[in-house]
Amino acid sequence: MTSRVVFISALLLLWCHCRHVLGSGDSGTGIVPSPDRSADGADLLSVGTMVDTHSAMLRQGNTDECDIVMNLSAADRCAFVKATPDCSMEDSFINYLKMAFCLLPPNLTPLTITLCIIWLLILFIVLGLTASKFFCPNLSAISSSLRLTHNVAGVTFLALGNGAPDVFSATVAFSRPHTAGLAIGALFGAGIFVTTVVAGSVSLVKPFTVASRPFLRDVIFYMAAVFWTFIILYRGTISLGETLGYMGLYVVYVVTVIVSAYIYSHQKHSATRSSVQSSTHAPDSEYRPLLPYCESTSSILLNSLNPVDSRTWRRKTWRWRTVKILKMPLEVLLLLTVPVVDPDKEDRNWRRPLNCLHLITAPLVCVLTFSSGEYGLYLIEGQFPVWALTLLFGLFLSAIVFLTTSNDQPPAYHLVFSLLGFLVSAMWISAAASEVVSILHMLGVVLSLSNNLLGLTLLAWGNSIGDCFSDITIARQGYPRMALSACFGGIIFNMLIGVGIGCLIQMFNNEPVVTLEPEGLLTWVLAGSLGLSLVFSFILVPLRCFHLGRAYGIFLLLFYAVFLLVALLTEFGFIHT
Repeated sequence: MTSRVVFISALLLLWCHCRHVLGSGDSGTGIVPSPDRSADGADLLSVGTMVDTHSAMLRQGNTDECDIVMNLSAADRCAFVKATPDCSMEDSFINYLKMAFCLLPPNLTPLTITLCIIWLLILFIVLGLTASKFFCPNLSAISSSLRLTHNVAGVTFLALGNGAPDVFSATVAFSRPHTAGLAIGALFGAGIFVTTVVAGSVSLVKPFTVASRPFLRDVIFYMAAVFWTFIILYRGTISLGETLGYMGLYVVYVVTVIVSAYIYSHQKHSATRSSVQSSTHAPDSEYRPLLPYCESTSSILLNSLNPVDSRTWRRKTWRWRTVKILKMPLEVLLLLTVPVVDPDKEDRNWRRPLNCLHLITAPLVCVLTFSSGEYGLYLIEGQFPVWALTLLFGLFLSAIVFLTTSNDQPPAYHLVFSLLGFLVSAMWISAAASEVVSILHMLGVVLSLSNNLLGLTLLAWGNSIGDCFSDITIARQGYPRMALSACFGGIIFNMLIGVGIGCLIQMFNNEPVVTLEPEGLLTWVLAGSLGLSLVFSFILVPLRCFHLGRAYGIFLLLFYAVFLLVALLTEFGFIHT
């Protein structure tokens, strides 16, 4: 609840700050329009004059020309955004800067920003909903089909599932030259948030003794990842070899987890291990119904698209019901487009009419969300759109599956639907993450806030708040060790894979060496605070005999409060070099 209040309070503060900044901008801290200017301010010659007037700001190290828009008068901002390439936002479906400055008159710009913030909240819901109910279950089905051990699945597929919003947001931000600061702020900010607020909350809820070797292993690997990122930021560049080294370090981490688990299990009695394995395949024939129940195809489709369980609905509070009603349109949309395979069910969640519909909708989602729909709208031979060809292919495939399967028995190739669900849910998450990064970039421009601050607050909180609630719930249920392991395992994956893949994408699109320019003192405050929190954990936890009590939880929460205060004072110029 505390994290949710902090997140909503931050949005309210940003909205108030937005009204103040936009209101003061009308009086004109920039260029006054000339008398012969047209009513809409779209004189391109005067826009060129604006850019020349503010070129000194760009020479001082700011490589994003769009940042100077707030130095112009309100009447000039729309024309400037339309004429400046850095304001194009080609990687998102909506140009939020044009929305902010061109959709409504300048005096109603705060209303546009408010609508964008509401849309930002919806996108965070989409990220969490897609990852928890569609992405993670399909990854679990894939790992079960591949017969991966729990340790291997935990540090690969399940780590990707838990960290999907963070990884996709970081990848999208790193792949754009002007939003890398968002990724740095989000990865470092989420790291500090998880290792202090989440870990501290777990310690407060359920004091426990942590497993010594896994804890030290995770902290050491995370410190290595943070130190490597610090060195790269200090140098300002990252090469292809160093980018591959990020993912190589994660491979080493995975191998270490596997070897450690093997050594630990080898020390236990092998009989225990075999009995656990055999218990997972207990027969269930006695739980099968005596008489088969035949459900019509139409009722199967309607029940499959109903996201509400009647028994759950009756025992929940009115607050839960209200949130459920608000999320219901998003859940129905995802149910229509993303198949889910559940290996724990006898029928593996086979829904013949809905799964056949997925063969039509899922490919359409892929082509219309990839690269903001650019390839889906492409005309073959200048006449036939790609999305129409995809629709015809989906209809053909769906008809074949519908005619060759039955309602009560999943086909032998049902596992393919888990792969399709994994791909489509990843496309949904990637599209939502791209929009989140674009909105935060717009807020940074409009509110004159650095990408680092937006990354360490809104983006980090939005992506981590779900993990916070889930880990606290796990701790309350009596599994605090599992909750703490999830804290460290996920953020190691997010940093190494998020930076690695994001920089690789930028290298493929631009130069073989990516330039990472730290956005002032705040970057070093972030890196230093995260490193300091890890050092404290590495020293204090062993000194406390690996027991995490309420006192240590309070210490972690106070550490985060001090860090946030220092970060805000640095952002607004009270602390400077």
